[in-house]
Amino acid sequence: MAFNPVTISRILQTILNIALILLGLILSVQLVKELYYFLKLNILSNQMDFHSFLQEILVFFLYFEFISMIVKYFRENYHFPLRYFLYIGITAMVRLIIVEHNDATKTLLYSLVILVLIIGYYIINKTPRERL
Repeated sequence: MAFNPVTISRILQTILNIALILLGLILSVQLVKELYYFLKLNILSNQMDFHSFLQEILVFFLYFEFISMIVKYFRENYHFPLRYFLYIGITAMVRLIIVEHNDATKTLLYSLVILVLIIGYYIINKTPRERL
């Protein structure tokens, strides 16, 4: 039985869509759990220090950004906008700097990575859409 390329493409696209929907649901559940954990530790018990507070906020935003990226994928006709990957990279690097700020050399390198991501974002916004 021979499949034509269009049929194979549609089957694979359907599998990808189902997987992304499941991933979105899992990330949504984790987002709610993270919010509950954050509220429980910070507001109810006041046991969270400032370092942990920032770390929890950034983890929350990483979940939020991944869910937003999946939503944008379906709204943009099955296309991931590159700027969302850059947002997630910048957020992840800021979180890494907050968590791993003991070594000055590593912190400087992480900061340079953020700078490169921001420059990439600037280039993407300045490049005419027709050339992409």
